[in-house]
Amino acid sequence: MKNPIAHLSELQQRVITAIFGIILILNALYWSEWGYFALFFVICLLAQLEFYKLLKLDEALVPLQTFGTINGLFIYVMTFFIEKENLPAHYYHLIFVGLSGAYFIKLYGYKHKKDIKPFANIGFTFLGVLYVAVPFALLNSVIFNPDGSYSWHIVMGCLFILWANDTGAYFSGKNFGKHKLFQTVSPKKTWEGSIGGGIFAVSIGLIQSFWLTDLKQWEWLGVSIIIVVAGTYGDLVESMFKRSINIKDSAHTIPGHGGFLDRFDGLLLAAPFIAAFLKLL
Repeated sequence: MKNPIAHLSELQQRVITAIFGIILILNALYWSEWGYFALFFVICLLAQLEFYKLLKLDEALVPLQTFGTINGLFIYVMTFFIEKENLPAHYYHLIFVGLSGAYFIKLYGYKHKKDIKPFANIGFTFLGVLYVAVPFALLNSVIFNPDGSYSWHIVMGCLFILWANDTGAYFSGKNFGKHKLFQTVSPKKTWEGSIGGGIFAVSIGLIQSFWLTDLKQWEWLGVSIIIVVAGTYGDLVESMFKRSINIKDSAHTIPGHGGFLDRFDGLLLAAPFIAAFLKLL
């Protein structure tokens, strides 16, 4: 589909898309847990499809795209209903039964002429589930309060911090960036950008703690630091992945922002640490 704002500058596209995206996301999250569920179900679906599509750019790789995507969504859905206490926790065992199907599929398709390394392709299939779907599933473990009620505060606050980190890093790097952060993976990222993004993100985390009160201020501070550190590394990890297959953006789905992997790469690495932090402390 043709981009209707393609004639605008990259910054203008980023701003326009961000405004519409933020309005959509915040309304979905604020509406109810079902708005949250539907929103991240779609994001999980599209991000997984992007991941497998990129893998297939290497003709030697034959991951099970449909199988991996369905299992990733199954894990997301199962986790949501278990954490919502609509299903007992022992239903988690079905996740491993579902994933085991990859061995049977590859076994019966072993003579496929392109599939010369079936176990490697099973591994890449599982990687799509682990890298993309599992982090979204882990978010389900932190969106419900101890009394079982839905907390839009937590997921919305995490997104505010993530966006603040990205925005602060973008403008700080653009205006003050001189020292490369990780040149072999992402030549444009700088220490100045990362520091600027971190300061802005932590500031937003502390400010929002006064009105997003489902977490204490020290918890928001901890979440902010996690998102700054893990989110930055998440960006670098995805850059490493894209660099390995010689592409700039994971897709062109979101004008000015690339694809869904580009937009949520920081959350993919930060989510497991956020879940562990909030659940274990």
